[in-house]
Amino acid sequence: MTPTETLIVLQARMGSRRLPGKSLSRVGAHSLLGTCIRRLRSAGGIPVMVATTTGAEDDAIAAEAGRYGAEVCRGSSHDVLARFVLASRIAGATRIIRATADNPAVDIDAVARVLRVMDREQADHVVEGGLPYGAAVEAVRVTALERASRFSCEGDDREHVTPYLTRNTDRFVALRPAAPAALCRPDLRLTIDTRDDLRYMREVFACLGRQGDLAPLSTVIAAADRLRAAATLGAA
Repeated sequence: MTPTETLIVLQARMGSRRLPGKSLSRVGAHSLLGTCIRRLRSAGGIPVMVATTTGAEDDAIAAEAGRYGAEVCRGSSHDVLARFVLASRIAGATRIIRATADNPAVDIDAVARVLRVMDREQADHVVEGGLPYGAAVEAVRVTALERASRFSCEGDDREHVTPYLTRNTDRFVALRPAAPAALCRPDLRLTIDTRDDLRYMREVFACLGRQGDLAPLSTVIAAADRLRAAATLGAA
C-alpha cells in the first residue's frame, strides 16, 4: 500500500467466543465488518487496514475487507498487539487509530478529535471518556506501540493492545479527554458481543432512515432513545 502517516487499524476475526462469525452478519445494508469499514473510511479519508489472523477461518474476513476496498494485514490469533505493530510497519505509519469490528456505530467524528488532542498534547495514547459503549476509537503513536510490544508480557496486554500504555503512565502520556457533552452517553451500549446485541443494533439501524450506516453518532443515539421510549411505552 502507499505509505501513510496515519492509519486506521480495524481488528476483526471470525472466532468470537460468544457470537462466532459475527463480523459477516448483516447490520442494515452491509455486513458488520463492511459497516465499520464504511464509517471509518468516511472519517477524513484516512486509509483503513483490517488486521485479522492467519487462520483459515479468517480468509472470509480478508475477502470481505477486500470487497469494501480495505487493505488487510494478517498475524497472530492471540497476539493482537503484534498485529497492530505489523500493520503500522506495512503502512509506514507514525500514528494509528485503533478500532474494532464489534462496533457498527463507531463515532465517525471521534477520529479527528482524538488525533487533534494527540498532536496538541504530544500524547502517546488518547481515548475519549463518556461515549456510548462501542462508539470510541483510540489514537496511538506507533513509537509507543512498539515500546509496549517490546516490554509487555501479560496476556491481556497482548490481546487488548493498549492496557500497557494506559497503565504505565510514568513511561507514556496517556490521556482520556471527555467526549463532547451532546455525545456523552455511557449508559448506552452500541456494540455487538451477543445475539441479543446483534438483534438490537439491527433495530437501531432500521431507525436511521436515509442516512443509513453513515449517520452521525448523534443520530444513532437519537434512534436508540426512540427505541427505548417505545419499549417503555409498550411495557406500561
